[in-house]
Amino acid sequence: MINLKINGMPVSVPEGSTILQAAKAANIRIPTLCYLKDVQCVGSCRMCLVEATGARGLVAACVYPVSEGMEVRTNTPKVRQSRKTTLELILSTHKKKCLSCVRSMNCELQKLALEYNAEEDAFGTDHDLKPIDDFSASVVRDNSKCVMCTRCVAACTQQTIAAIGPKNRGYAKEIGSPYDVSLAFTPCVNCGQCIVACPVGALYEKSSVADVWGAIVDPDKQVVFYTAPSVRATLGEAFGLPVGTNTEGKMVTAIKQLGDVKCFNMDVTADLTIMEEANELLSRLKNGGKTPMFTSCCPGWIKFAEHYYPEILPNLSTCKSPQEMFSAVLKTYYCEKHGINPENLYVVSVIPCTAKKFEVSREELGHYTDAAITTRELAKMIKEAGIDFVNLPDSQFDAPFEDASGAGAIFGATGGVMEAALRTAAYKLGGSGAPLEFKEVRGTDGIKEAEYNVGGTVVKVAVASGLGNAREVIEAVKRGEKDYTFIEIMACRGGCINGGGQPYVHDEIRNNIDLKAVRAQALYDYDSDSKVRVSHENPAVELLYKEYFGSPNSHKAHELLHTTYVKREKY
Repeated sequence: MINLKINGMPVSVPEGSTILQAAKAANIRIPTLCYLKDVQCVGSCRMCLVEATGARGLVAACVYPVSEGMEVRTNTPKVRQSRKTTLELILSTHKKKCLSCVRSMNCELQKLALEYNAEEDAFGTDHDLKPIDDFSASVVRDNSKCVMCTRCVAACTQQTIAAIGPKNRGYAKEIGSPYDVSLAFTPCVNCGQCIVACPVGALYEKSSVADVWGAIVDPDKQVVFYTAPSVRATLGEAFGLPVGTNTEGKMVTAIKQLGDVKCFNMDVTADLTIMEEANELLSRLKNGGKTPMFTSCCPGWIKFAEHYYPEILPNLSTCKSPQEMFSAVLKTYYCEKHGINPENLYVVSVIPCTAKKFEVSREELGHYTDAAITTRELAKMIKEAGIDFVNLPDSQFDAPFEDASGAGAIFGATGGVMEAALRTAAYKLGGSGAPLEFKEVRGTDGIKEAEYNVGGTVVKVAVASGLGNAREVIEAVKRGEKDYTFIEIMACRGGCINGGGQPYVHDEIRNNIDLKAVRAQALYDYDSDSKVRVSHENPAVELLYKEYFGSPNSHKAHELLHTTYVKREKY
């Protein structure tokens, strides 16, 4: 342990700790801008500068190591003036359209500027407005707002995509794509982790809010919403509720107050996905099909595979994602049953994921989804409608898609798809005595492995979240080092609960608590409290097979619930 003092307070921290880590241990706040836990620590923004004995001048707390007997001062006049000057220099080249910015009132730069009384025009305004890149189906980039923290670059590099990076040097430095092309023409997988990492509004999702409002007031449209499993565990954060609060009931009430709309539970088609996927896996095991089989729920992961590993496309489950299954069910079964012209049914998916916006545009999926809006966009609509979300009463999802299983709910956490599939596969192979919980695949570790004896069949599984971890698993399989039966992959670390469309969270929260674990726990609690915990016992799914699909993997099921993949260029 290393002993030091910060602002006169004795602190003991493990050897190798930084000043920032020591300050956190002592509950002393040091501001940061470029630092983001588990993503980047480079000391480039100079906001965390402090005075420390033995150092020449001010040092960056996020990278400077502590030493025995060190004395640190975090709030001297010299330190405060340095931070203020840094902020004013950043503001001089920043497009300050704060009132209409997507990050207004939730912007790290805005927050720090207020704290340090920074003048926005202390150094004038010295920048040219750069063109906005909005050709991507999911992500919009406005370099006029970029503060050159490079957190987006670090996030994209961590995903092993590197669709964006720094160009030029000095004052001319900026973030861009190779050959100055739009993100739409790069191997960007639309995961949105760059948006989550960006502390300002330089990156944001392409909004569908105006289109959805237009459909709601269109007398010729019947509008239906359905919400993804993880949204219930994160939406409350946009309204000041604690991280991990389950707001399902309030969420449904709020959506119904947006207009004359119905609200369904996407957990139903999470269960439907399991029925199709588990039976597909069993069929492959029985008939010698391609293994390991990879899950196919995550559109960011699918696009990654199409770009970088087209040779494994036959190993991917052919199942559509729960989003695309639900839209297909609504535009066929639901419309037929209720005598609705499919062209008059406007289907809105509420999702934690920006890649789902790209998924909507895929030709091979049939264009059944009219709009996919993120958790953030739903929160924006609720606020725009003047709805007092925190004090809303609870409501139930609408029939016939109101009830689902706990297995469907845990889809939102890494390992959840795997566990849900194992529950149903175990039942089909081992009968009613099959286990309900497979805790070895839970948790926020980037890679998890387990081996189960399911009804006499040995099943080796792996779970990877984050595309860097996915690449590691795939390469191990290709080298013959691993012999898995079934592999779940999610593009975002932690799964959908950490998706690129989830609510903005201030750095002080993101850097000090495990967001992924707390949000995921809300889903596991929901599962443990559910009356039905296996997908094959979901009454809505049973009804769909009885009235429409016949059986899992039937001809009609393959026609509407399954898909194909395409090889894409790497560059």
